[in-house]
Amino acid sequence: MRDALGAPGDRSLLDVGAGDGTLAVAWSAAGWGVTACEPEASMRAVSRRRHPAIESLDGALPDLPFDDGAFDVVVANFVLNHVASPRASAAELRRVSRGTVVATTWTMSPSWLWAEITERAGLEPFVGTRLPAAEDFERTPDGFAGMLRDAGLEPVTVAEHRWTWNARPELLWLSVEGGVAGAGALYAGLGADDRRRFRAAFDLVVEERRTGGVLPLEHRAAIAVGAAV
Repeated sequence: MRDALGAPGDRSLLDVGAGDGTLAVAWSAAGWGVTACEPEASMRAVSRRRHPAIESLDGALPDLPFDDGAFDVVVANFVLNHVASPRASAAELRRVSRGTVVATTWTMSPSWLWAEITERAGLEPFVGTRLPAAEDFERTPDGFAGMLRDAGLEPVTVAEHRWTWNARPELLWLSVEGGVAGAGALYAGLGADDRRRFRAAFDLVVEERRTGGVLPLEHRAAIAVGAAV
């Protein structure tokens, strides 16, 4: 993303869905004038504690508390795949930018691992709330680009990045017990017997796939850069 935007100069940047501020502080260290925006109060608290120099404000898509064209660049890193209205949210990113919008989304997330574990455990997969057809988009680089163009960004360029995350199995399991994402939601709703089956399937998959104490997980993501016109 930094390479796509070039040197910051005196430009301002809004990090939408900034979480604990990790990327916001990286943008700041690279020379950008950064404002962080995060709807979750606990995340804002962590960001302010760890990165007191970064302004972290309350705000959620698709209604951000900023004027039209308030920032030179607006970044939303793995945000549009979480919101209830991705198209309206993409249009909101365009509204508050007077220059460029950078957004990322999964084209292949770790959900494939949990789907395999669920199947091996003989359990029904977790089915979350699906987006209405008018809001949804294909989780491919072309599908992501098309959705952003529909939101008014033009031109849009998209690159797909692939990498392997060498995850520690014990931390993956902590995320399940903590209720994180679809796997955590599934586990939270299971009875004791089904939880044991899920854990046994997890241990089996880890034993089959682990390499040197870590679990190599393939990931793919689309990174889009669009002009706010």
